[in-house]
Amino acid sequence: MNMSSHKKRTYHSETRKAQAIQTRSRVLAAAKSLFHSKGFEGVTIEQIAQAADVSAPTIYGLFQSKRGVLRALMDEALPADQFEAHVKEAMQEKSPEKHLALSAKIARRMYDAERAQMEIFQGAAILSPEFKELEKERELRRYKRQEESIKMIAKAGALLKELNVSKARDILWAFTGRDMYRMFVIEQGWTSDEYETWLVQVLVKTLIRIEE
Repeated sequence: MNMSSHKKRTYHSETRKAQAIQTRSRVLAAAKSLFHSKGFEGVTIEQIAQAADVSAPTIYGLFQSKRGVLRALMDEALPADQFEAHVKEAMQEKSPEKHLALSAKIARRMYDAERAQMEIFQGAAILSPEFKELEKERELRRYKRQEESIKMIAKAGALLKELNVSKARDILWAFTGRDMYRMFVIEQGWTSDEYETWLVQVLVKTLIRIEE
């Protein structure tokens, strides 16, 4: 193989990849702006394409649908690699109290990252069955992940005696949900620090036995 040809192909491949990333970012920025101003249901792929200065087929190629664009905006808030790093840190923590503190920190970081998009999510949740399906998928993943946390606490013998794993997981899932953050931080004006501190306290008090 000609080394010069290989370098050219590598260069063109990297250039195309960079262009695709820029196009994707431009589309998401345009979609976010339009969703804010018109609401999720009031925006079409063609309008997003015009605002982003790309073709509609380009958007379909990148995201498949308007639902795909919304999913990308949701996932963009806290990238998967960052989220996985937070989860890994929590799962390596053996102390039930510290583990729950890390669970609260994950919730706080995730919702802080989403905060700029909360208005989009709220409007979409009310108006769009598509959003509800996406949110259901995300919540199911979160619910399944938290089973590991509760089983670890139960294995350590720290779970409250009146709780089984199923009920404890329900409680952890509910308290670390987006609605709790929205009500306290967005609607009542709590700081994120205040929310995280409260969440740690309520999780520890509600889920585990503290040795005197």
